[in-house]
Amino acid sequence: MLYDLLRYHLGWVDERGNPADDAITPLHHCGALAMASSEAVGGGHPGAASAAAAVELAYNFVLVHNDVQAGRIDQDNDRPSIWWVWGPSQAINAGDGLHALARFVLMRLSDAGATSDIVLAGLQSLDQACLTLCEEKSGALAGCAARLGALASGAEAATADALELWGLKLGMARQVREDISDLWGRSGDGFTPANILNKKKSLPLIHALQNSDTAAKRELGAIYMKRVLEPG
Repeated sequence: MLYDLLRYHLGWVDERGNPADDAITPLHHCGALAMASSEAVGGGHPGAASAAAAVELAYNFVLVHNDVQAGRIDQDNDRPSIWWVWGPSQAINAGDGLHALARFVLMRLSDAGATSDIVLAGLQSLDQACLTLCEEKSGALAGCAARLGALASGAEAATADALELWGLKLGMARQVREDISDLWGRSGDGFTPANILNKKKSLPLIHALQNSDTAAKRELGAIYMKRVLEPG
């Protein structure tokens, strides 16, 4: 059953295990970033696909756990989240399974000719990125994706460092876009996303608190001091 949940979350099957419509398959941007990084250093390395798969699995591990924590009912592809269909316990198991698979895939880099040092560096980078992403909003996993794609393709340390910074900046830009979108809802329908209702810190909120006049700051403070925020 666990693998059925993973296939569902990744958009491959529906709730009954039937093949899903391609139209609802989510974008795998972290994996694509790892492949782009690999191409930037020459491309064609057999380990690049493994690095891309690993970072994509890790990204989805974070998504599943965040859905449970935030009480988010729908995924980004407008399908019900795992926890909403099968319950929080099964969702947590599925998320942990995705993390375990991500590490397993990275360990298989040795089959593509990677040294043990590269495999270890990849595992450390992945674990640190997941921890950072769980603790705060950042482009950590995007930076990790770019770094892993480079390392798996035989790039030197300096090149991998530069590509990691590139990925980090891209990830931060994506987070800024997500924070702004949260203010009006994903589709402009006025629905208040879970990140707002759960009082998550976002760039627009921080900017407003730092740059607004005293009256506006007091009004924002009064809103966020409420025990429960209601959609509206």
